[in-house]
Amino acid sequence: MKIEDFFRDIPNFPKEGILFKDITPLLLNPEATQFCLTTLAETIKDKKINKVVGVESRGFFFGMLLAQYLHAGFVPVRKPKKLPYKTISASYALEYGTDSLEIHVDAIQPGDKVLIHDDVLATGGTAEAVCKLVEQLGGEIVQINFLMELSFLNGREKLAEKEIFAAVTY
Repeated sequence: MKIEDFFRDIPNFPKEGILFKDITPLLLNPEATQFCLTTLAETIKDKKINKVVGVESRGFFFGMLLAQYLHAGFVPVRKPKKLPYKTISASYALEYGTDSLEIHVDAIQPGDKVLIHDDVLATGGTAEAVCKLVEQLGGEIVQINFLMELSFLNGREKLAEKEIFAAVTY
């Protein structure tokens, strides 16, 4: 089975010139979802992860599944003002400005072994911001994993000393 066979290309979304990789067909297929989950989890199954951080919003799908698979807690990282308790935030650059992400102040404890999961590694700005949040709270990032990596956007450069795994690389 090839995970990329379950990605659908959507031209000019969300704007002209972008070829969006839609993961909905993957989510619709239980066998493909299980295969993808196993592919992601096998790279870290022996690393004693106790928290999985999922990045809003598509990172929640497999982030929660990975947390269940690994018997770990799930930590959502969200856009500003979406989490109800006290938060810390980190900003990151977009091609036309900045955005930020937040995490609850008590979501990660010092020494927690953390897996960060998101759907796509593109420019690396989002993942870099999430790493800053986890490390600020004292977590140890064991791996950052993605459903897919768009390698031509050089996102790994911002995550230079982190272990990275992508199920599919373009």
